[in-house]
Amino acid sequence: MDDIDIPEIDSMRLRHDLDAEGYATHPLLPPDACDRLVALYDDGSLFRKRIIMEQHAYGRGEYQYFRYPLPGLVARLREALYPPLATVANDWRRLLGSADMFPPTLAGYLERCHEAGQTRPTPLLLRYEAGGFNCLHQDLYGDLVFPLQATVLLSEPGRDFAGGEFMLVEQRPRAQSRGAVVPLRQGEAVIFPSHHRPGAGKRGAYRLTMRHGVATVRSGRRHTLGIIFHDAA
Repeated sequence: MDDIDIPEIDSMRLRHDLDAEGYATHPLLPPDACDRLVALYDDGSLFRKRIIMEQHAYGRGEYQYFRYPLPGLVARLREALYPPLATVANDWRRLLGSADMFPPTLAGYLERCHEAGQTRPTPLLLRYEAGGFNCLHQDLYGDLVFPLQATVLLSEPGRDFAGGEFMLVEQRPRAQSRGAVVPLRQGEAVIFPSHHRPGAGKRGAYRLTMRHGVATVRSGRRHTLGIIFHDAA
């Protein structure tokens, strides 16, 4: 899987889509790479922890966090996605009045995480069977939180599963929440805010709180790869 070319992401287009819709989609992986990532799920030696969602009231399904060193393709995706996402993240920080910028490379950012005691890797594989779902949530694992993350759909809708749509909910101050259902194909990624994004108001920028989840899978089996850039405490 190390020979797969990872398409570049244009940070300006990414920023436009995130500002307009609250998320962006981008094709990342060919079907054979998706299938090979799915096959990793049953190799317990690659993972540091397995979570059964029902045991924690997170939903219905399961996921596993990779251990270091990450599988080659997972590591390459994380490293390749970080720079354009960091460009947008720094734009957001400036807009919200912060002078603390993210480093230009993933290695630089992970060094900050590890110095803060966040040393456990967070990329993960998720599996849902028929009836599975994921409650609305945020993936926060410590004081340091990178404001964007990505989920790559590894299964093909209509062939491998039905239902199971990716969902986002945006909580707006003094207004009702706004929801979005994001259509994805196999190998396509959705890039979205980890906890909040800037909104434009009459008095300047403000924070919109974001949560994400997965609708009920009606049939089949659904796999995804989650790419989170901050490590866990």
